[in-house]
Amino acid sequence: MNLTTFGARWRGIALLTMSVSLTGCASMAEKDPYEKFNRSMFTFNDAVDRNALKPAATTYKKVMPSFVQTGVNNFFFNLADVWSSANNLMQGKGERGLSDITRFVINSTFGLGGVIDIASDAGLQRHSEDFGQTLGYWGVPSGPYVMLPLLGPSTLRDTAGLPIDIAADPWGYGISSRARNIGTVVRIVDQRAVLLDASNIMEGAALDRYVFIRDGYLQQRKSKVFDGEGSRQEAKEARTEDGEPDAKSIAADYADDEDPGATVDVAAEAPADASKGVTKDPSKPARKLRKGKAAPKDVPKDAPTAAPKDGVKDAPKDAPKDAPAAAPKDASKESVPPVSSETATK
Repeated sequence: MNLTTFGARWRGIALLTMSVSLTGCASMAEKDPYEKFNRSMFTFNDAVDRNALKPAATTYKKVMPSFVQTGVNNFFFNLADVWSSANNLMQGKGERGLSDITRFVINSTFGLGGVIDIASDAGLQRHSEDFGQTLGYWGVPSGPYVMLPLLGPSTLRDTAGLPIDIAADPWGYGISSRARNIGTVVRIVDQRAVLLDASNIMEGAALDRYVFIRDGYLQQRKSKVFDGEGSRQEAKEARTEDGEPDAKSIAADYADDEDPGATVDVAAEAPADASKGVTKDPSKPARKLRKGKAAPKDVPKDAPTAAPKDGVKDAPKDAPKDAPAAAPKDASKESVPPVSSETATK
């Protein structure tokens, strides 16, 4: 996924959230019983963002070439595919889990360690999943909305899954602490640079920014838990309609049909005739015939061959080369021995 696509998706989410905020959403407010604490954390996070994170992200976006930004973004997304694959498998989404791990293998091998996103060009779509979504998929309620210091918006369910998400992140394993910390800072700045356009839309709106972010986050998380559907069952049905196979569809694909071009087993449809003493050698593979053609009956080896159409019998194949010629057809005529010269003079 490139930066342009990712930024466009977040701009769409921001515009959707703006429309929801204008009309009001009481159900979202009911999920915020800790609003006083959350607003104080929001003020703290906003101050850090305005004074440190946003200026760094703006400079990063202006100084770094676009292909470098794309490579950094692809690299960290490639690492995230490993944990996304595990969460898809835990949610029973086998095809998506295999797709994500295949993305990781392809991009890590042929994409220079994930810097180039070859898998997306090959048609393997990325699925962003975390442990909070896995808990929600299996029915764990989201709980109240909370604003975490420095980490931003969350819920009690997502906060409970956050330590597992951090521990399962492949970044940092096998490298020094200095390299891990530098990479983490680059990752945060890069992600903030991606969201610059969306944050500019939010800041330009004459709305309560706290409510704007809260409502947008809650709606987005609800949509991601069930892949844009209203429930787990609806999400499963949508995946089936989109062509993702389940156990029943796989079994149906391999079921026998009545296609006349299908092959059948001769041994199964034409068993040996026990009364004639003809048996089938089990060591020989079964022959395949087209449906609609009668299976040949087993014939004993010593059965005579059919006579040719012209009535002339062919010579046996095993006859020796010096065998005498056959007798003439007219038996009344006898063979006359040749007359010598002496007999003729007499």
